[in-house]
Amino acid sequence: MKEMIHIGGIIQRKMDEERRSANWLAKKLSCTRANVYKIYNRPNIDMERLLQIGRVLNYNFFSEISDFVNENNGLSPSQKTAIHIV
Repeated sequence: MKEMIHIGGIIQRKMDEERRSANWLAKKLSCTRANVYKIYNRPNIDMERLLQIGRVLNYNFFSEISDFVNENNGLSPSQKTAIHIV
């Protein structure tokens, strides 16, 4: 069975790396802390919401997802592509 990506865990890891709290992200997203914890537990997320979180954290989650997909599809480095957000 192929490995699956868990976007909520990736967001939580990035928050930990940045030493940011759930309260901080909730304020930036205009939502509750409970909603942030729900995001952490989700294996998937709406793309617009992920873009919004990425902007707040100044991080391109789409690039990480693209890398994961390429690695798990056995693509060589020359075949890999990244999603760039303009």
